[in-house]
Formats: sequence, structure tokens, C-alpha cells
Amino acid sequence: MMINIRSIFLVTSLAMATMVAAIVTVGAIDRANAATAEDLNKDADQALQNLYRTNPVAASLSKRAKAILVFPNIVKAGLVFGGAYGEGVLKQGSKVDGYYNSVTGSWGLQAGAQSYGYAVFLMTNKAVKYIHRSQGWEVGVGPTVVIVDEGVAKNLSTSTLKDDAYAFIFDQQGLMAGISLEGTKISRIKR
Repeated sequence: MMINIRSIFLVTSLAMATMVAAIVTVGAIDRANAATAEDLNKDADQALQNLYRTNPVAASLSKRAKAILVFPNIVKAGLVFGGAYGEGVLKQGSKVDGYYNSVTGSWGLQAGAQSYGYAVFLMTNKAVKYIHRSQGWEVGVGPTVVIVDEGVAKNLSTSTLKDDAYAFIFDQQGLMAGISLEGTKISRIKR
């Protein structure tokens, strides 16, 4: 049986168009139902408290962090091509220092949808200044970010901190394999 290249291209193009439409729709709905600043602040505080309760390393880092960028709810969907979107808060101590969005695009072997949250602990003044100065921060460019998983957490203590930022992913729900912050763009938004 010969595989028809045009059929494969057509199916792939249709899947891509469907996914792009779904991501645009999810983003439009999310922006239309965008949380107020007050709601986003409350959600970020609650997400951090839950993270600290379940992850003592995050609680310890919070005491030394210069600022914390919290995205309490990111929605991700993909079918070959995918995307993720969410809004968050930059906190310096108990003060809100700004609002940001997190946008990720991806392609490859993927199918499904999920939601999750993440927090980036900015450990140096250099990292905080970079966030303030940049028009958008692409994770992987600029301050060094270490994703803290169980393996990293076992060897991480306040005496071994050497990187600019540490990211924790939490509250994963849904059916999609893997989460990466690589390729994520974080930009300041007005509230």
C-alpha cells in the first residue's frame, strides 16, 4: 500500500489549523474572562501557600528570593502544534510589583490538554532588573533558570544556591505528557 503524501500533508495541515484555532479560542476566552488584579493577587497568594505547604525547598527559597513571579494557572493544549497561556504576578516581599503573562508555543509529538501553575524565584538583583528592563523575557535567554524537580530538590539548600532563578511547577491536571518552560515568553501586562 502506497502512502499518499498529499493526504498526509492535508491531515497534518488540518490538525495544525484546528490546533491554532483552539489555542486562539482558548486565549480569547481566557482574556475575555481575565481575572481582575484582585483575583489574580488572591490566586497567586493561594498558589504560593499551597506550594510552600507541599514543598519545603520552595518555602526555604522564598525567604532568600529577591522577587517571586507566580503564574497560578497556565492552560496548555496541543495536537502536534500546541500552546499555553496564563497570567501572573511579580511579588517583592508582600508587595505586588507588576502583572505578567506567560505564552508558550511548541510543536512535536504531543496531544492533549492540561493546566498547571509555576513560580519562579528570582534570587539575584540582576534577575529582577532583567525582568524590569526587558520587553519580554524568553526563559532560557537572560537569567539562568533551574527547574526544581525532585532530583534537584534533594541536593538544593540555601548554602548551594548559585543560579539566578529557580522554577517550581505545581498543580498539574489533565492529560498531556511533560511540561517545559523552554520557549516560554514572559511579558509585562497592564492591569
